[in-house]
Amino acid sequence: MKHYEIFDKKDTRSGFGAGLLEAGKSNSEVVALCADLTGSVKMDAFKTAFPDRFFQVGIAEANMIGLAAGMSIGGKIPFTGTFANFSTGRVFDQIRQSVAYSNKNVKICASHAGLTLGEDGATHQILEDIGLMKMLPNMTVINPCDYNQTKAATMAIAAYTGPVYLRFGRPVVPNFTASDQKFEIGKAWMVNEGKDVSIFATGHLVWKAIEAGYILAEKGIDAEIINIHTIKPLDEAAVLKSVAKTKCVVTAEEHQRHGGLGDSICQLLARNTPAPVEMVAVNDSFGESGVPEDLLKKYKLDTPDIVEAVLKVLARKG
Repeated sequence: MKHYEIFDKKDTRSGFGAGLLEAGKSNSEVVALCADLTGSVKMDAFKTAFPDRFFQVGIAEANMIGLAAGMSIGGKIPFTGTFANFSTGRVFDQIRQSVAYSNKNVKICASHAGLTLGEDGATHQILEDIGLMKMLPNMTVINPCDYNQTKAATMAIAAYTGPVYLRFGRPVVPNFTASDQKFEIGKAWMVNEGKDVSIFATGHLVWKAIEAGYILAEKGIDAEIINIHTIKPLDEAAVLKSVAKTKCVVTAEEHQRHGGLGDSICQLLARNTPAPVEMVAVNDSFGESGVPEDLLKKYKLDTPDIVEAVLKVLARKG
């Protein structure tokens, strides 16, 4: 099992803020819109650097999406910023009609996603956003794993033409990917090559999968771990190549089991090469208020849960 050094620990929302600032420096057409959460989603550095290109719309998320769609018609590259719940669930109609349907070049950037929003509780912990966004035609869905990858992804989507949903989070997590990485939309990242089981992880659970890989290695299990940072378009070739070798799969995500990464993997395998699959995800329930790490444990999204899923799928593999 390949060893990964933790450079530091940072929140992925700060990676977005750093990437947005760099994107603004590189392209004067990049603009930012925020729904009264500038500091929380780390858009303040962009606001300070480019005050004429920053628009505070207040608590009016639907209006923000409409404004962004209109700006894109004039050649601007709008980045909208608010919590994931308000970025998707509250404004699904506006995204569907004004952005996805007409294929507008709008970047919907969503912080505080998943259970690890923590103490704000179930009303803010959206666990359905990936499903909502990936079902929309024309929409690209990206869920990076750490600060460096979120920064790189933010810069990459500024150069990409088309609607994008970029998901990131609030908690401080290990920062272990390269600071100078090139982020390729739609291209899975091989974390560790292995032969016994394929672990496809996304977002915060990529590091949990790496931790699980270390434990599995001690048990003599050689896990192939792949970071699916782009959920749509899915890197189908990478998934199929891995499963052709390992013959069994574990998926890991901070999202509902229904409609997330695991759902996409299962659909792909059903069409091509069926294999046993175990999903580490929230099992059809809402979250609750609590410390992020405690919530991951309670909802079975932690390192031991990935290990358990691997042992279970290996038993099914036969």
